[in-house]
Amino acid sequence: MTSLVPLPVILPLLGTGATLMLFRFPRAQRIVSALVLTAVVAVAAVLLVSVDRDGTQVVWLGGWEGLGIALVADRLAVLMLLVSAIVTLAVLLYSIGQGITGDERETPVSIYHPTFLTLVAGVSNAFLAGDLFNLFVSFEMLLFSSYVLLTLGGTAARVRAGTIYVVVNVLSSMLFLVALATTYAAVGTLNLAQIATRLDGLPPSVALMIQLLLLVTFAIKAAVFPLSLWLPDSYPTAPAPVTAVFAGLLTKVGVYAIIRTQTLLFPDSPLSTLLMVAALLTMVIGILGAIAQSDIKRMLSFTLVSHIGYMIFGVGLATEAGTGGAVFYVAHHITIQTALFLVVGLIERRAGSTALLRLGGLARLSPLLGVLFFVPAMNLAGIPPMSGFLGKVDLFQAGVAQGSPLALLLVAGGTTTSLLTLYAVAKTWALAFWRSPEQAHEMARLLVGHGEEDRREQDQQAVPAMVEHRGHVHVGSVAFGAADLDEARQVADADAPDRDLHQLLEADALPDRLPLLMVLPTAGLVLASLAITVIAGPLVGYTDRAAADLTDRASYVGAVTDGVPR
Repeated sequence: MTSLVPLPVILPLLGTGATLMLFRFPRAQRIVSALVLTAVVAVAAVLLVSVDRDGTQVVWLGGWEGLGIALVADRLAVLMLLVSAIVTLAVLLYSIGQGITGDERETPVSIYHPTFLTLVAGVSNAFLAGDLFNLFVSFEMLLFSSYVLLTLGGTAARVRAGTIYVVVNVLSSMLFLVALATTYAAVGTLNLAQIATRLDGLPPSVALMIQLLLLVTFAIKAAVFPLSLWLPDSYPTAPAPVTAVFAGLLTKVGVYAIIRTQTLLFPDSPLSTLLMVAALLTMVIGILGAIAQSDIKRMLSFTLVSHIGYMIFGVGLATEAGTGGAVFYVAHHITIQTALFLVVGLIERRAGSTALLRLGGLARLSPLLGVLFFVPAMNLAGIPPMSGFLGKVDLFQAGVAQGSPLALLLVAGGTTTSLLTLYAVAKTWALAFWRSPEQAHEMARLLVGHGEEDRREQDQQAVPAMVEHRGHVHVGSVAFGAADLDEARQVADADAPDRDLHQLLEADALPDRLPLLMVLPTAGLVLASLAITVIAGPLVGYTDRAAADLTDRASYVGAVTDGVPR
């Protein structure tokens, strides 16, 4: 089965070349892309079964054992491969549905398909990379593809967000290069297995410097606080399928790199306490940002940052149980976060906006859309018995078993974060899905009208009282800032081109239905998230075995260096 190991990287790269040659034939591009990613899903599934049965599989490209590029498929790598392949296939089908319906400005397919396949190849290569330089190459593939995908459509907001993203990631790439140079100078290799056998011979200060360089680099990629401030401004402006794949996968590649290096290279890390503190701050500050948002995309971007903290929590515990919980939560979160962003794309398609000021009555307007949002939202919040609840319980049990005061504080912080996540998604549900479009329109109009006539009208209607404080307007439990007030003025302006859902309904300007090829992949991912709940027992068993492999470094090192000088 070792011949299958390179295929998740090679197939998307071949697909990239094929779709570039077919740039004049969009239909052929779509077919090639879909076939390639379907094949990657099949290969990843076969590898999952094979690796779980037979153990870690290693391929030295070109036969240059000990000197060339090693691709290593262990339990962690192939699980990430399978989950990412399923997610990218769903996102591709969604984007095809978006393109078929004439939204060519959002997804210009001649550019989109080769770029997307390059992104998939970079993700697969990152999961299989057996050396740090190959991991660096993977990140660069992601960076180049991401910049193109983020700026599709060429709007000013997208170019600005793409610029922020590129600047931050170029800086992290420069730091990664410094880490590579330092590591090679210290141990004479960049192969992960060989580094693991040689780090013990280094002075502790040198090993600590290498660990800090790698950790900061990957923390930027993973959006760990305080290195996460770039993410909420970068993701929400991109097209829906792009935002979905970024939110679901790209930060998880950074988390994967942290798991891999911390367990393989620095198992007795003196920085475990630092990781747990960062995890707590990431969870709490991220979710506080989420509950303050009045746009669904930005709310989900902040919850994305917040829930990265759960994964870092598991790594920081530096125990087998904590690592197993982190691996399970990564697999769960990839599917949930991607599904939610795809649903938000459907909301924008159906209602014309994702701003809560402009939305209302979506549950009545589109019951299916309500179900597609409600299920993963509750899963994200950790409502029993869904996989989000099971993943959090797994991490909390590992924290309690570790028993340190900081671990127990993280358990409390994780519980609080889960409750605040529930509050954030419940607020979104109440405003976007439950209240009527008329109530939403009236709320926006009243926000920008503070005269006596509007005050009297507010008193006569079932609208929560408004309080002005420090440049914000508080309506019930929701605070609206300056940008929200500007949007409210546009809603209240009858001559403004952008209209809210109430105005679109009155003008009969909404699409009759959502494109089927956008709905089906979204529903498929929602069902996949529920399937994780159904198979949680076997999956937890698998992630526990993966964690045992990660804790037992000898199995990884032995598989890679068998017959190779260390």
